[in-house]
Amino acid sequence: MNEPLEEKEPGAERWVLLRDLGVLQVKLVVDGLRDLVLVPLSLIAGVISLALSKDNLPGPQFYQLLAWGKQSEVWINLFGAVNNSPEKIEQATPFGNQDIDDIVGRLESFVVDEVKRGGVTTQAKERLDKILDAVQRNKSAG
Repeated sequence: MNEPLEEKEPGAERWVLLRDLGVLQVKLVVDGLRDLVLVPLSLIAGVISLALSKDNLPGPQFYQLLAWGKQSEVWINLFGAVNNSPEKIEQATPFGNQDIDDIVGRLESFVVDEVKRGGVTTQAKERLDKILDAVQRNKSAG
């Protein structure tokens, strides 16, 4: 990859920075285009997964799309240039080891507890189950 900075000529760090800045811009555009494409594709794949479910198990289409998205995220490596820093950059973790999935998990636990207690979310879940059952019946009839 890149040679260590101490072996480069004086002022080379600026050129590394300019290169990394340009590469980041390209990566941001590629990442944004990927996200723009994934929004409708994920909705379509989710609907197809539900429509093609068998024995109340969704089809694999949505999760296949997620696997592709994860591979593309690794390939894009949006913030990989941090490794080119001329000095060690402390990568602060203001959120600790948590990510959005942890927050969603807590919210999901709250909703599940509400459903178990028979709160408002129970009615919403029952309505959604009826809609999904109707979609399933229509698919089987068609």
